[in-house]
Amino acid sequence: MRKKIKKPLRRKIVLRLPDLDHSKNAVLNSLSSSNSRRNYKFAMEQFISWYCSEPRLSLSRAVVLRFRLYLESLGLAAGTINQRLAAVSRLAYEAADSGPLSPELAAGIRRVKGVKQLGSRIGNWLTCDQARMLLEKADGEDLRSLRDLAMISVLLGCGLRRAELSSLNVDDLQIRQGHWAIVDLVGKGGHIRTVPVPTWVKAAIDRWMSSSKVAAGRVFRAVSGHGTPWGKGISENVIWYVVRRCAERMQLDHLAPHDLRSYAECRIMPNRNPSPEDLRLSMIATSDSIRHNQD
Repeated sequence: MRKKIKKPLRRKIVLRLPDLDHSKNAVLNSLSSSNSRRNYKFAMEQFISWYCSEPRLSLSRAVVLRFRLYLESLGLAAGTINQRLAAVSRLAYEAADSGPLSPELAAGIRRVKGVKQLGSRIGNWLTCDQARMLLEKADGEDLRSLRDLAMISVLLGCGLRRAELSSLNVDDLQIRQGHWAIVDLVGKGGHIRTVPVPTWVKAAIDRWMSSSKVAAGRVFRAVSGHGTPWGKGISENVIWYVVRRCAERMQLDHLAPHDLRSYAECRIMPNRNPSPEDLRLSMIATSDSIRHNQD
């Protein structure tokens, strides 16, 4: 009997939408973090829509370079562009591993360099007066204001992320060595830590929990238009809009929840990430010392 000759696997140069969707699903299934899946999904869908908008375009290193120029024309930051290029590189790797794309083309795509980031962004830094004013703008007598005040207090006093704040449970608040703390908090990347809770933050949380009658489950809940709590929790977008709404009341633009975390880090760890005001005072003290030595 004649042996059957296996036909060589034919690799593609131009990938169609079904091939790209299959590779995209393979990449998403290999990621364990929900945040990484969301970011990679957005980046790959953006590349797929851009790639399919031009017909008969071969998926190669030159195409990815053109996509990088397209991202730069949108005015995106260097870190954002590099993150989306990493998602495209992962997409090409999965396409080559599953068969549709040639390994040589995938290797060329992985050699695409990212955008250099010159310097570092300092971000928005809140002063003590601005933080106090932000708490005053969130304060009120209705149930929604009590919830917003408690959320702003936790962000300023404990430095939690949006995902950590939305998933905060009542059982996480415990007493350790005579002080309230958020025990065994699972944060970004699966890191576990214990966060101390100041007295004024715990008072704001107790005020919200007693008014909303929350005794178990998630600490923060949605508030209806009639002023009653409902649901089993809140999403991260709710925290974003609460911070933006309070910032608009004090006429402070471009304030994000992560800026409140930076303020908390400076208060908890004063030797890390000095604020612009600290840098200015340090420069003044240094110049005065030099002037005194010259005299």
